[in-house]
Amino acid sequence: MSEAPLAAIRSLPSWLLGRAAARGRSLVADALAVEGAKMWSHVVLSAVRDLAPVAQADLGRAVGLDPKDLVGVLNDLQSAGLVLREPDPNDRRKNAVSLTASGERLLERCEKAAREANDALLAPLTPAERGQFTALLVRISGRDR
Repeated sequence: MSEAPLAAIRSLPSWLLGRAAARGRSLVADALAVEGAKMWSHVVLSAVRDLAPVAQADLGRAVGLDPKDLVGVLNDLQSAGLVLREPDPNDRRKNAVSLTASGERLLERCEKAAREANDALLAPLTPAERGQFTALLVRISGRDR
């Protein structure tokens, strides 16, 4: 055997992307934890800010979260006073979700923490390489379509 164990696997772009993604998730999760937040809380708060007031079902579709899981996240966020769920004025059968002032402040802190974590992830790259790397990730993720 001429190669080190798993050398062929560990050189695959998919393996390397997975490792980089895991490191990125870990850095962001740790940074958010300092703020008292979890990854899905950050995602949901961000989406609520961008879409509010948003029907709960539309919010779940926007973030790609199963409705049962979304209810749990929203319950936690509402209990912490970070979001409001009120009857949707356009359809009283639905809940509309919006941020509270506390939710907005937490989201600002989470966004700063996530940016700093991503800066740490990309620290080995020059600013030009960061831009190129991000552009390439967008292309291979299919987001540019």
